[in-house]
Amino acid sequence: MDLDRRKFFKSGGLMAMNAIKTPGFLKDKPNPEVNGSEDITKAMEHFGVTQKDLHKVLSAALEKGGDYADLFFEHSFRNNISLQDGAVNRASSNIDFGMGVRVLSGDQTGYAYIENITLEEMLSAARTAARIATGTNSHKEIKMLEQPFIFNYYDVDKSWEEFAVNQKAPFLQKLNDRIFALDSRVHKVMASLGDTTSHILFCNSEGQIYYDYRPMVTLSAICIMEDNGQIENAFASRAFRMGAEFLNDEIIEELANEVVVRTAVLFDAIKPKGGEMPVVMGAGGSGILLHEAIGHAFEADFNRKNTSIFSDQLNKKICNEKINVVDDGTILFNRGAVNIDDEGILGQKTYIVKEGVLNSYLHDRISAKHYGIPSTGNGRRESFRMMPVPRMRATYMEAGDVSEEDMISTVKQGIYASNFTNGQVQIGAGDFTFFVKSGYLIENGKLTQPIKDINIIGNGPRALADITMVGNNYKMDNGTWTCGKDGQSCPVTCGMPSALVSKLTVGGEN
Repeated sequence: MDLDRRKFFKSGGLMAMNAIKTPGFLKDKPNPEVNGSEDITKAMEHFGVTQKDLHKVLSAALEKGGDYADLFFEHSFRNNISLQDGAVNRASSNIDFGMGVRVLSGDQTGYAYIENITLEEMLSAARTAARIATGTNSHKEIKMLEQPFIFNYYDVDKSWEEFAVNQKAPFLQKLNDRIFALDSRVHKVMASLGDTTSHILFCNSEGQIYYDYRPMVTLSAICIMEDNGQIENAFASRAFRMGAEFLNDEIIEELANEVVVRTAVLFDAIKPKGGEMPVVMGAGGSGILLHEAIGHAFEADFNRKNTSIFSDQLNKKICNEKINVVDDGTILFNRGAVNIDDEGILGQKTYIVKEGVLNSYLHDRISAKHYGIPSTGNGRRESFRMMPVPRMRATYMEAGDVSEEDMISTVKQGIYASNFTNGQVQIGAGDFTFFVKSGYLIENGKLTQPIKDINIIGNGPRALADITMVGNNYKMDNGTWTCGKDGQSCPVTCGMPSALVSKLTVGGEN
């Protein structure tokens, strides 16, 4: 399992992002809109299928006695433009189209997908999946139910499908020019703008049918500076489920200032001595601690199989009672938001840890059935070619009651970690590592020398238990975080207030 921002820039190794506040252009957004049956009718027309077709395919999927079947239709458009050497000089587009059929029978899962949606091929895929997950059930008539309205957490004002390349390029040029204008030491800028639009149609043998229109935008910049022969670089990004209304002068200014400040501080930074010491995790991007240290270990498939270190900890106290950890699919326009997950479960907010107690695992349909509870809406997949598995969405820690300044003042010798890139975790043992691009030494309760390029190593349950203070400065990191699991990648976000971990291993100089 790994969380990374380098999926967007293939050159790798330069990716980082600090905590940010809710952008001004989101603050005045209205409450979620709702979608209804008229959207489903349009979606079926979009994919060229009828309710009669869906009924036939689901019936074929269950003809070998499976317990449950679902169909996942996807049509995605992906576009990217890149700037280098002062000009937008690269563009790419990709279209993905197809559907997957899943059949569940006890512990068996059958899956097949097609890239050409005809009734004949859908039936063939359904029967392939049925032969993998056979059972003894006999099914009654499948009836498509009248669907309730569902919230739309990412309503689009301006569709990416209506926004041409020549309309996007000036924003990257403006970002480039603004970065150069902010500091005379800027030597080179690389920037990229990506947008994705996905049409998702889902139905299952329980009669549920949903449509989801999923937008995504990512804007990223690498700044390279040179000062007396010393070269430093830093990265900043933003990602939201939004349409082209995302592009405005405010986001350009915010991103340019962030990447320049982050690069400039590195000229004075050192690599500190390593060892075990207190670590103050800065607000925002420190949410990687939650994702790597505990988040994956809370995913219910690992707990159902007893491979997670938390498999026997449900409803037990695992950390300070002031700690509340949430995984949320309902944050407006968030990169990890889901109106419905990829199994047709409505987006929802789940308390993983409540007042220090392990309150819930993150469930898909399979694990929810195993535990005899409703799914938490965490069944996610990279595309129609893959089966859904329990995955995080937006994972964060709620605010505590201590100021960051007071927290730092309690540390005699340690580090303040502010800017993170990627991380990994071993689910069984709970051991994790992640890379800190920049931060500060803490000496006698004060931030002193800037630091850079260190690893932080620890054990998830132990690190969680060692959090002794939680700040009152919660922030969500709206960067281009991408989570890898089982060979699949999914967009996620993470966030937290500042937190003091009494001891972690810092990999620095000897």
